[in-house]
Amino acid sequence: MSMFDALPKSADVVVVGSGPGGAGVARTLSLAGRQVLVLEQGREQRGKWYYGTYLGALCYSEKMALLFTEEGLNIIAPHMVGGATGMYTGSAAMPPEWLERRYGIDLKADAERIAAELGVAPLPADLAGAASGRIAAAGAALGQPWFAQPKFMAPGRSVDRGTRFDCGANCMLGCRCGAKWHAAEWIDDAVCHGARLATGARVARVLFNGRQVAGVRGWRGGLPFTVWADTVVLASGGLGSARILQHSAMDAAGVGMAMDTTTMVYGFGPHPGNGPEPPMTYSFENPRDGYMLSTLADPWLLYPLAALRVGPGPLLDWRRWHRGLGIMIKLKDEISGGIYPDGRIRKPMTAADRQRLDLATGVCRRILIEAGAEAASIFVRPLIGTHPSATVRIGEMLDNNLMTEIDGLYVCDASVFPESLDRPTVLTILALAERLARHLAGQKKRAKANPPSTRVAGSAHRRHP
Repeated sequence: MSMFDALPKSADVVVVGSGPGGAGVARTLSLAGRQVLVLEQGREQRGKWYYGTYLGALCYSEKMALLFTEEGLNIIAPHMVGGATGMYTGSAAMPPEWLERRYGIDLKADAERIAAELGVAPLPADLAGAASGRIAAAGAALGQPWFAQPKFMAPGRSVDRGTRFDCGANCMLGCRCGAKWHAAEWIDDAVCHGARLATGARVARVLFNGRQVAGVRGWRGGLPFTVWADTVVLASGGLGSARILQHSAMDAAGVGMAMDTTTMVYGFGPHPGNGPEPPMTYSFENPRDGYMLSTLADPWLLYPLAALRVGPGPLLDWRRWHRGLGIMIKLKDEISGGIYPDGRIRKPMTAADRQRLDLATGVCRRILIEAGAEAASIFVRPLIGTHPSATVRIGEMLDNNLMTEIDGLYVCDASVFPESLDRPTVLTILALAERLARHLAGQKKRAKANPPSTRVAGSAHRRHP
């Protein structure tokens, strides 16, 4: 649907967002014969000459990649068809077992089926990177069970598209060689089965008729629009879905959040480093102490932006970026801060978060030295926020079917996590989407909602402090 096509007045299901949650719901429901409309704020970026470049990352990231929390954590929030999968590392992890044990949500079968369909598997050892393998071996020598990270990535896809597998740190800017699976592919499937996709459509708020959802309202091409629907699924990510709910007078949205707060620990030595290699090919999970480690380095042109905030020594090491060894720390951070209606984002570290970070940093230092890095060269880059999540939490704002207090209004993205996932999120979101779509497909179609009154449903939940 081009920007010049009028939006339909109504749909069985409106899906807001086209990332893994929205794509999964839209594909399954369209296959089940439901009339689905997907509203995506961003544009189609695949195939554009700038996709996967530094310029491209600025163009399709919120605030040109300059989105920060008040504490200085940089958050990269892509707006495009396919959502954050347009800029991810292609890493896959099974849903955490605590999701079933503590919250009664069993995603194992759905995740296994999706992983099999998409061919999720580690990269072959000869493509995973020699330096990354050296880091993993150093960790193993220190008693840590590092493993080859499963990936939504298949080198053969590049060959099928007439390109060559060319994955390095730059692939986090967008996959130019086509090796990574992209949620936009499931949007393509949904459209092939009758769903409609509208890009450049920014949903501002949800409409209600009493305690029943009635549709959405927003802007497209500078003009307002309203679409009526008796089922609405918000899938705009950990930031976007909470913002829409806040504007819809659901005050608990965005109160507290997780971020899987992340940093990289760097060291330099005489041997080639892992910057030019595929990111996150080897990992180590430590659920007991609340952190994950993985082989990862900033892209060449982004490295100095982080190093400059540390000091002149790390900045001067830019000249030997190709000899740098990088280990990512991903924390299982506690719920804190939140998204505020005035646009601010806060994510302070708690005492427990700092303790986890200090512990993980010491482990990384030992690994890097074991892998051949010079002890004097080791430093920790400033923190970044990689997975904004847990802003519309299961068990608080959502029931186990991901429905809000408003009948027919659901959320399906990283915002629903009840706590920090502390691992790659995409497979868990896809499994949640499959589970939700199956639930919705099993429901009888309701009569179309009547236009709502001007009053929106309020919330009994607490507001931000």
